[in-house]
Amino acid sequence: MERILEHFLGFLSLERGLARNSTEAYRSDLLDFIEFLRSASVPHFPAVTRDTILDYLGNCKERGMEAATLARRLVAIKVFFRYLAQERIIPADITGVMDSPKLWRILPEFMSAAEVDAFLNAFSAHAKDPLTLRNRCILETMYACGLRVSETASLKVSSLNFDENVVRAYGKGSKERIVPMGRTAVSLLKRYLETVRPLLLKDSAETALFLSNRGKKMDRVRIWEIVKEAARIANIRKNIHPHTLRHSFASHLLENGADLRVIQEMLGHADISTTQIYTHVDQRRLIAVHKKFHPRA
Repeated sequence: MERILEHFLGFLSLERGLARNSTEAYRSDLLDFIEFLRSASVPHFPAVTRDTILDYLGNCKERGMEAATLARRLVAIKVFFRYLAQERIIPADITGVMDSPKLWRILPEFMSAAEVDAFLNAFSAHAKDPLTLRNRCILETMYACGLRVSETASLKVSSLNFDENVVRAYGKGSKERIVPMGRTAVSLLKRYLETVRPLLLKDSAETALFLSNRGKKMDRVRIWEIVKEAARIANIRKNIHPHTLRHSFASHLLENGADLRVIQEMLGHADISTTQIYTHVDQRRLIAVHKKFHPRA
């Protein structure tokens, strides 16, 4: 894939006359995209789908990229895929109908309460398989606490406080916050620590909360795969990724009357304006209810 990228950069420089700084920006953006494709086990460009690109943009957002950077990444991918189609490296340009995210000020996708139930139940809490229970525990914790995927992967056993039923999470810039866990998450985490983690643990010095079947700290990519698998099993058609659970956490709190400042604190947003996007989500719900039930809507 890097070889094809180099041909594309040569095309931009020689045939399109782009300045060196511009071609280097394309190189940086597209190399990051290729690295994501490899982590997602996408072997070549013809195997990329629109969902793959949306997953990548969601991953970029989860890594804290600004709206302008996300918009630029999508532009780079669209220009690149137009080139791939022209060179017949891919059968068709799948990005042709993908609109710019308008600096990513789009409303975040989230699941309804019923969809969350189906999603979480994709991995039964009563399964005897330890990895199934581990996976359910991961998803339950992410939704209950509104955690980023990187925060989930970084949790340690010592992050949990069962006396207060809270979890200590470290967000961007190692900023610490305390988030309530909820009864269901607490119950599952206790079961996981008692019955599953000891089976997975290979090194007594390992402090990570969630372990792989090799006894190592789970990485973000594997958690991403678990989220995708749960959405597939639950037959949810939306483009679900780890951040969708965080969006759902915030949206459901707001729908049920939680104060925006409290949601900001639990999400770990430095600026209330970042949290305010969820007020637009709630407004969208109110508009839908109004249209459905008001006699003159």
